[in-house]
Amino acid sequence: MKLWQKENTVTSEKIERFTVGRDREMDLNLAAFDVLGNLAHATMLETIGLLTPGDLSALKSQLRVIYADIQSGSFTIEEGVEDVHSQVELMLTRKLGDTGKKIHSGRSRNDQVLVDMKLYTRARLFDVVKATEKLFSILTRRSEEHKNDLLPGYTHLQIAMPSSFGLWFGAYAEGLIDDVIQLNAAYRLANRNPLGSGAGYGSSFPLNRQLTTDLLGFEGMHHNVVYAQMSRGRTEQAALSAIASLAATVSRLAMDVCLYNSQNFGFIVLPDDLTTGSSIMPHKKNPDVAELLRAKTNRMKALPMEVTMVLSNLPSGYHRDMQLLKEILMPAFDEILDCLDIATFMLEHMQVKTGLLNDPKYDLLFSVERVNELVIQGVPFRDAYKQVGAEIGDGSYSPSRDLHHTHEGSIGNLQTAEITTRMEQEVAAFGYGKVEVALEKLLNS
Repeated sequence: MKLWQKENTVTSEKIERFTVGRDREMDLNLAAFDVLGNLAHATMLETIGLLTPGDLSALKSQLRVIYADIQSGSFTIEEGVEDVHSQVELMLTRKLGDTGKKIHSGRSRNDQVLVDMKLYTRARLFDVVKATEKLFSILTRRSEEHKNDLLPGYTHLQIAMPSSFGLWFGAYAEGLIDDVIQLNAAYRLANRNPLGSGAGYGSSFPLNRQLTTDLLGFEGMHHNVVYAQMSRGRTEQAALSAIASLAATVSRLAMDVCLYNSQNFGFIVLPDDLTTGSSIMPHKKNPDVAELLRAKTNRMKALPMEVTMVLSNLPSGYHRDMQLLKEILMPAFDEILDCLDIATFMLEHMQVKTGLLNDPKYDLLFSVERVNELVIQGVPFRDAYKQVGAEIGDGSYSPSRDLHHTHEGSIGNLQTAEITTRMEQEVAAFGYGKVEVALEKLLNS
């Protein structure tokens, strides 16, 4: 069954296979959201007289049966059925006859796909936010646990100044806040209702688009029906850009772990059960988990450009090119969630080495402390800098490892509570509770 098929027309099997592509596979991800969109659309159709109260009651009842099948994992898209939208409508028509045929009134498959993708992207973005919160939590906890354990700080991969594991863990925690802000920007683009835009030019039916907007818990609607269709692609690109930003944070963290775990640095230890071995070298404990995290997240940085290339030179209106965006977006959500989960697990079990800066090879890390000590004694900074440089040159330099870093965000004042408050505020800004309430009401009213 195809929603667009006419009497006495047959599409070549070869063309059909090419045009359907991976839609049947990808569309299983949209099934629950398609039911939600149908529930909202049917409810609206009844208010404008295109469905009777009896029609609506029957449709709601059957849509809930389909939703339960989806939740249990028993829902499938049958062989020969083009996509999830066709499958749901087919199931409704089988059970309800003409009533099932009425549900597509005032709607095109274009805006049906669009609303499904908006609902899917909105939900998956918030899944990513929740997984990011978990990673953030372990980073802030470890930051506080190791706030007094010093670590060499580097510039140009040369030892520079004292740092700490508290600063290191906390830096990545705060970085995740910026990633959540970008996720929120993408979420807000996904949280607009396109339903009622039809094929991109609206409908002569007196559709109540505000009603479907409210029923589906959207922040608002795409007002212009042409732009509603043009938003497809922009939403996916924004979501993938946010994922790419988050992936960049995790990638950099994974690189640090690879570096710090090596014997030449020796700052951290990955437990045996987080490492792999070598087929020839019996001593090896390879940080494959961090290396694969680095590779997987690096690959995700390219995804926004993939979407850019698909969208290149497209005029306004709908084009079948958009179908391919599912194949870029949907696996990306699975990949980033898997990476966040593994990164959280790795950080939770990673062991930190203490007393690192007691080693004389790190004496020069404290040269700035010596400069600052002289400045406090009244020596002008530039003269103090030259004096310590001379001490290092003639061998008279003697470091003091007694640190006094008290300003906001420094070794002695990590601002963990302030960073945590910021994250809580950014997560709260999503307002996902409102969405959950609206969808729960839609499913059960």
